[in-house]
Amino acid sequence: MTVPVHVQRGAAAAEKPTHIPCVDPATKERLGDIRIDTPADVDAAVARAKVAQRDWRQTSFEERRAVLRRLLAYTVDNKDEICLTIQRDSGKTRENALIGEIWTTCEKFRWMINNGERHLRPERVSSGLLVHKKARLEFHPLGVVASIIPWNYPFQNIVNPIIPALMAGNAIVIKPSEWVAWSSARFIQAFRGVIEQAGHNPDLIQSVQGYGATGAALVRSAVDTIVFIGSVENGRRVIEGSAKRTTPVVMELGGKDAFIVCDDADLEQAVHAALAGCYVNCGQNCVASERLLVHDAIYQAFERRAAELVRGFRQGNGREAIVDVGAIVTPLQLEIIEKAVDGAIAQGARLVAGGKRTLTDQGDYFEPTILADVTPDMEIARDEVFGPIMLLMRVRDDEQAVEIANGVSYGLSSSVFSKNRSRARKIASQLEAGMSAINEFGGITYMAQDLTFGGVKASGYGRMNGREGLRSMCNIKAVIDDRLPINRANKLFPVPPKLYGTFSGVIDLVYGRGLARRWRGLVKLLSRKP
Repeated sequence: MTVPVHVQRGAAAAEKPTHIPCVDPATKERLGDIRIDTPADVDAAVARAKVAQRDWRQTSFEERRAVLRRLLAYTVDNKDEICLTIQRDSGKTRENALIGEIWTTCEKFRWMINNGERHLRPERVSSGLLVHKKARLEFHPLGVVASIIPWNYPFQNIVNPIIPALMAGNAIVIKPSEWVAWSSARFIQAFRGVIEQAGHNPDLIQSVQGYGATGAALVRSAVDTIVFIGSVENGRRVIEGSAKRTTPVVMELGGKDAFIVCDDADLEQAVHAALAGCYVNCGQNCVASERLLVHDAIYQAFERRAAELVRGFRQGNGREAIVDVGAIVTPLQLEIIEKAVDGAIAQGARLVAGGKRTLTDQGDYFEPTILADVTPDMEIARDEVFGPIMLLMRVRDDEQAVEIANGVSYGLSSSVFSKNRSRARKIASQLEAGMSAINEFGGITYMAQDLTFGGVKASGYGRMNGREGLRSMCNIKAVIDDRLPINRANKLFPVPPKLYGTFSGVIDLVYGRGLARRWRGLVKLLSRKP
């Protein structure tokens, strides 16, 4: 996602270089200041986490589940207060804070409590030809996880890596975006308190606050793995920094998700899913449906229905009234959105709804916008916008839809709409993406926690969520063990005279093509000749 995780706040930051000024984007109310951590502070936080992790790694799965249950209970019991804190720091609606952050987090807790141990217990696998041995995979904690996260989901982005890190026996150091430093500090402190009340060391969860220097220091520190969510540009910086210690990295770098609407799609179903894909969280989503590829036969009807609904959207401060869309979290992102829309119109896109800043006397808002007749050569069709923008692109058939969908550098999520399930599955199978949803907005895959979350191409690598996401926070150790107590040496030295002939026969017998080759292998194996 093109969220500037480490971009300094201009003059305000220059005036107070030791602190982050925090502002409510919906009202411009000053929330306070958060102290910036120095590189020395970062190293100290990592050191504290390492000490706490030594005891935590020895805990049982039941002890870890007990802590996750307490954190889940805290989340449920304090959901209204959490939502209010989210709103004040991000400007999003109350409903999006509850559904997009609290609900998703609670489901991740539930899944991990019920399934985490099953995926972390030693797993028996085949020992192949080593019939006298047993083979298994063991899943050991890595140590300390570093998590560098953006501003679009202040609560969910924090808790998302905490849950698997703790379940796998790790500690975690979190670097939140400076744009939501105020809420992040409160959430992390609350979770530390819950861990302490549970009888464990609260230093299992650490946070470091600041701009680029703080994030860079965490990447260079003695952490054991890094989870990064942010822009491609910042992702490259993380990779460069992590190379100094060869620290593994899981990267989610946003997308330009395709949303394909076939000529036989249910119009109402597709339109409402598109509204979710484009306008949930005011479009500030990694898995936003940024390109709607609509078949000719249904294009005009789709545009009319979408415009009818979008023009009726309510926008404003979600703490004062029920609104459909809230504010843009950062003024920098507001500029990016405005520039992208103006550029698209200049290149020939047709403005159907919205298209400009609004409520400028209150805060940072951009109207829910629809741009029609967007073509693949336009900048807005290639670059991630991360705002409340619906891009309508006309396609003549399924083949062209797939071609355009795959014609960008990103490959995170995707959606396909058709009443013919075989047709939809065929299209989805051809899309270069880490996730696909049929007759649903692609973001719904996040709620199926057995599924992984991640992309291909410039959208990153590695996976979050599910078994693979949990195991990415482990040292997966391969172990060979005795099947029977047979203490017999395998003598390779000095080299026996028949060693080459014996193994040549084994290779022909087991892997040779055809009966003749295998028969020769057996004869060679039984031969007394070298």
